[in-house]
Amino acid sequence: MKFIVSFLKGLCIGIGAITPGVSGGSLAVIFGLYERITGLIANVWREIRENFKENFVFFLPIALGGAVGVLGFSRVMGVLFENYNAQVKYLFIGLILGTFPAVARQANAKGFRRRYLFPLAAAFLLTLYLTALDNGAVSAVRRGNPGILLLMVYGAILGFGTIIPGVSASFVLMYLGAYETVLESISRLDLPLLIPMGAGFVLSIVIFAKFISFLFKKAYGYTYYTVLGFVAGSVIPIFPGFTFDVKHFVCVVLLIAGFALSYSLSVIHKGGKNEVAA
Repeated sequence: MKFIVSFLKGLCIGIGAITPGVSGGSLAVIFGLYERITGLIANVWREIRENFKENFVFFLPIALGGAVGVLGFSRVMGVLFENYNAQVKYLFIGLILGTFPAVARQANAKGFRRRYLFPLAAAFLLTLYLTALDNGAVSAVRRGNPGILLLMVYGAILGFGTIIPGVSASFVLMYLGAYETVLESISRLDLPLLIPMGAGFVLSIVIFAKFISFLFKKAYGYTYYTVLGFVAGSVIPIFPGFTFDVKHFVCVVLLIAGFALSYSLSVIHKGGKNEVAA
């Protein structure tokens, strides 16, 4: 059962990484996995030497779920967002809202201070500002055949969006006119494109994971409340609006289903309290 739960969490994170308006990092936070993932990436060689078996058992289903989410749903998400945009967004809003209680418990794991509300508010407002820029953005880069360096940049953007909660890499790629190129290369397993993108992705997550891991050690409360602000802010740009019709009735049902699913997953793992890196 635990394997299945971890697989489903990884699946959601993988789908979120390639979904416009959704942050894979935010989903890692709400599933109680974020700190442990960044801790592993930041100290990968030490973790392999000292805790290989534990990390292998813990991360295997998550990695498998993430791979299935990215590879298996890259084409599916394109079709769903083209034909069922509102329904998919309501489902993801439900997934996010359902684990807010668990995220709050995780943020307060080492105590609460009222001053933590300032970075929370700042991160929330920054997310809204970035959303406003996204909504007003026009593709800045013309489509064409990208070179190796540009492909590495695309991969680095994916890594940044995966490791930084509240940041949708898909939004940034859309702004650059590169989202369809990236999605198509993943769905077709186009290795000449995927290899340089993969190199940029790995380099990006290693750099930012080390930075985030350092912040968790030195300023846990401030860092987690900043992350929480990004996660809360990430709900706003996803919301597609509401009208009283059958379509939006189905949307509400999907929101409730997403809420129930993510809340159940977070309860099983007790809000990720056992997931916090030592």
